[in-house]
Amino acid sequence: MNTATSSERVAEVTRNTTETQIRVRVNLDGTGQAQLSTGIGFFDHMLDQIARHGLIDLEIDAKGDLHIDGHHTVEDVGITLGQAVAKAVGDKKGLRRYGHAYVPLDEALSRVVVDFSGRPGLTMHVPFKSGMIGGFDTQLAYEFFQGFANHALVTLHIDNLRGENAHHQCETVFKAYARALRMALELDPRMAGVIPSTKGTL
Repeated sequence: MNTATSSERVAEVTRNTTETQIRVRVNLDGTGQAQLSTGIGFFDHMLDQIARHGLIDLEIDAKGDLHIDGHHTVEDVGITLGQAVAKAVGDKKGLRRYGHAYVPLDEALSRVVVDFSGRPGLTMHVPFKSGMIGGFDTQLAYEFFQGFANHALVTLHIDNLRGENAHHQCETVFKAYARALRMALELDPRMAGVIPSTKGTL
């Protein structure tokens, strides 16, 4: 079992069900390297944004029942990634805890705010202009973030403020999410050894 410290915040989680077989490895203090294989091209592209903009080294290998659709694969990757991040974060001592980001792409603009609160919750408002982006069902973005929030134990607010192109909308969401994670997961030297809560626990 991996334990997270200020010098090594790395975790690996394997999750196998009758619908999916998924392995996720994260290094929260990485350089944005990614090895991704989910069988859904656009989803891999979005996961790559998490690694590169979050500066998280990310390995995801997912095999799912894509002959049905992408739902189980996308949702279960979100769940497993959430479990891996929670494991890597550890006791949250020294964590900045809160993160936020605005990211534009041409006409699209999205905002994401995250709190490593220990209280899982997702509020997401993204009026996608198209139901599909390549082979990716845009409804599954919600399922991914719901799975992540529930298992990383974070409060997550996601808003697409404007956008006319669904690809742009989705990409700004994932980039803003990555940037918000990067901020929240940073270790604050002024909070070394301290849990960032007036309750003394998260």
